[in-house]
Amino acid sequence: MAKRTMEKGREAQSGEIAEALSEVVKGRNVEADYVRETLEAGLLSAVKKKYGQADNVTVKVDPKTGRILMSARRKVVEEATDPGTEITLEELTEKGMKGKLGDELEIPIGIAEFGRNAIGLVKQVLVQKVREAERERVYAEYIGRVNEVVVGSVQQMDKGNVIVNLGRAEGVVPPKEQIPREKYRLGERMRCLVLDVQKAAKGPPVILSRAHPDLLRRLFELEVPEIFEKIIEIKSVAREPGERSKIAVSSADERIDPVGACVGIRGIRVQSIVRELAGERIDVIAYSANPEVYVTRSLAPAKVLYINANEVENEMTVVVADDQLSLAIGKQGQNARLAAKLTGWKINVLAESEHEAERKRRQKERIPLFSLEGVSDAMAKKLMEKGFETVQLLAAAISDDLMEIDGIGPKKAEKLITSAKEFLEELKKRPAEEESEEEEEEEEEEEDAESEEIEEKQKEKDNEKEDAKAWLKEKTGQIPLRGKKHSDQH
Repeated sequence: MAKRTMEKGREAQSGEIAEALSEVVKGRNVEADYVRETLEAGLLSAVKKKYGQADNVTVKVDPKTGRILMSARRKVVEEATDPGTEITLEELTEKGMKGKLGDELEIPIGIAEFGRNAIGLVKQVLVQKVREAERERVYAEYIGRVNEVVVGSVQQMDKGNVIVNLGRAEGVVPPKEQIPREKYRLGERMRCLVLDVQKAAKGPPVILSRAHPDLLRRLFELEVPEIFEKIIEIKSVAREPGERSKIAVSSADERIDPVGACVGIRGIRVQSIVRELAGERIDVIAYSANPEVYVTRSLAPAKVLYINANEVENEMTVVVADDQLSLAIGKQGQNARLAAKLTGWKINVLAESEHEAERKRRQKERIPLFSLEGVSDAMAKKLMEKGFETVQLLAAAISDDLMEIDGIGPKKAEKLITSAKEFLEELKKRPAEEESEEEEEEEEEEEDAESEEIEEKQKEKDNEKEDAKAWLKEKTGQIPLRGKKHSDQH
C-alpha cells in the first residue's frame, strides 16, 4: 500500500514537471534533445542541493512520454552515515526492495522527495535554459541577415514598440525606427529591415527598422530585377521617412534607362514601394559623375540656371529663376536637404535676383591694385598675372608666393603684404566716418527742405494776399463809377 502511494506521488510530481516541460517548449523552436538534457541537468542539480553530491545519480527522461526516471547507486549498510550513497536494510524493505549487506543497488528516487521548492527550481532552470537556447538559435539564424528585408505580421504594441512575428522568431520596431504617423494594425503584414540582433537583450532579440534608408535600397533590389542582376546600380539614397526620398541610379548597359527601369511601366514598380512605405514620395534620379549635373538633377523638378562649385569647401551655389526658388528649396527646405544628402555636397540655393545683387556687391567690394600706393602699373601687371588681382588677395598672400615674381625680394614682398593689410584696415574705419558725414548731410538736407517748404508756403500766402488786394481794388474801383452814372440819370 505504501509502495503504491509512493508511486502515485512520484508519478504526480513527474507529470507536473512533464506538463511544465510541455508548456515551456510549446511554440518554441527548440530541439527536443536539448530540452531533455536541460531537464536532466536541472534534476541533477536538485539532487546535489539535497545530498551535497550527485555523482552516483542517474536521471533519464523518456522523450515520448515525458516520464522521468531517477535512481541513485547506494550501498546497503547496517547504519547509514551518508544518505546520498548508503541505505539500510530497513529502508530497503520500506521501498519494497530486497538485498543484503554490502550490496550496491540502484535505488529509485521519487521527485516528491525533493519537495515543491526543488521542483519549482527545476522548472525555473528549465525555462531559463530553453529561453537561452531559443535566443542562441535566433541569434545564429538572424546575425547573418543584418541589413536584409524580412516579412512579418504585427503581433502587438508594447510601450510604443511594435512587436513583429517573424515566424520562427520575434522582432521589435522601436519608436525611432518607425515611419512617423504610420498606423499599425494587428495581423497586418509588413516588410522591415533587420537592423541588429542582440544576444543578451531582454525582449525580442531582432531589432527591425521601417525608417532606415537601406530599407528603400533593399525594396528596390527586390522590386527591380535589373538591380538584383547588377545591370542597374543604386549609387545613393537619401530619405526622410514617411515624407519624401531620393534615389540615384546608374546603368552598366547604355541601352537600358535606369530611371525608367526603376519606375516601371506606368509607375507600377515604384508605386509598389510607395504603398509599402505608407505613401512616401520617391524621386528616382539618373546619377552623373559630373557633380554639377548630379546636383542639378537632384534638385528636380526645379530648373537650375547655373551652378558655381567650390571643391575646396565641397559647396555649390545653385541659382534658379525667382519663380523656381520655392520649388528648389521645397517644403521646409526638404528638397534642397535631400539633394545635399544624396550628392554629398553642401548646396546653397539662390534666386537669380538675389544672386545678381550679391554679385554686384562683391564686385563693388573688389579693390583694384592701382588703389594701393607704391604699386606701379608694371608691378600691378606682374601681380595680376600670378593671380593677385585685388588688394584683398594681396593681403592674404604669403611672402614665398610673391617672391616667385621677378623683381620682388623678401623685403619687397613683406612691404606689399603689409601695405595691403594696412590699406584694408584703414578702409574698415572709413565707413563709420562716412556714415557720420552722411548723417550730417542728411540732417542738413532735411533742414534745407524744411526751410524751402516754409518759404514756399510763405510765398503762397503772399501771393494770396496780393490776389486778394487786386481783386478788392478792382471791385472798389467799379462802385463809384456805377453810382455816378446812376445819379446823373436822375
